Amino acid sequence: MDPDDPTGCVTFLVRHAWLSMRSALAAALDEHGLSVQQYGTLLLVRELPGRTVAEVGREVGTARQSANELIAGMERAGLVERRPNPKDRRTQQVHLTPAGEQRLADAAPAVRKVEAELEASFSAADRAAVRTWLGHMIEAGEG
Repeated sequence: MDPDDPTGCVTFLVRHAWLSMRSALAAALDEHGLSVQQYGTLLLVRELPGRTVAEVGREVGTARQSANELIAGMERAGLVERRPNPKDRRTQQVHLTPAGEQRLADAAPAVRKVEAELEASFSAADRAAVRTWLGHMIEAGEG
């Protein structure tokens, strides 16, 4: 593998894989009235309720202004709500609404189907290895 060839760079390969996956996910999620970013935000807010808009933005990889616009749109759609932060009145926490929980539940099988189709040629060991490797990369990047 030539280190100067961008196609041999792990970062390039991960990004290329993500773009391929994102396209398939976008088509599946569109049927549920969600974008990939909205779906990811719903997952995040379900797992980490009470995050501020800025924290949501950092987690989904957007600037604060973009995160605010994303949350505002999801709020208008009835998927999330903002509540005052009891520890800091200057900030608001983001929570799923029942409609957001339902949309997430409705879309999850479509996401699992896309992932299964994309991983169809992988062995169980390969799937496990990819998940382990990705987990380590995430931890390394956060450390």
